[in-house]
Amino acid sequence: MPLTDEQIKKIENTVKESLRKKFRTYRSETHSMPFHYRLLGRDRMALFSFIHSLNTTFGTSIFEPVAETLASLNFQFAQKQYVVGDTISEQAQSEIQSIMNDLTVGEDPNKENEIERVRKVCNKGRMNKLRTVKVDLFVQSHDGNVYLFDFKNSQAKYQQF
Repeated sequence: MPLTDEQIKKIENTVKESLRKKFRTYRSETHSMPFHYRLLGRDRMALFSFIHSLNTTFGTSIFEPVAETLASLNFQFAQKQYVVGDTISEQAQSEIQSIMNDLTVGEDPNKENEIERVRKVCNKGRMNKLRTVKVDLFVQSHDGNVYLFDFKNSQAKYQQF
């Protein structure tokens, strides 16, 4: 399904506004780097610092809103910075730790089995409060499948539930 003119405009405006804001508010984070300055020069270090800052901005100010817009075209629900939870059962926490221990000692991963192990105990035992857990993008399809995305640089990693 091609993008409508309105969707293209919305994406263009998201990119333009993000870049304008970055140009207006940018402050260098690298203040004292004598070795780097001598090796590469102040101008190159300033450019590197700005580009690094821009890449960080792209994640939250461009990639997430654009991904949300694009996902909303084909999915029932799409939301950026979605809160997925703030509690976990003691038994689920223990099972997750057991899976991590198995992987640490070299056992082969088995995603389907690991998910099933956690699902069996996800509501058993005392519920412990966690820091709020967010994903960069939450998407639910029309048939009820849920996809959770975390963007890292220009790559997205997702998990289907």
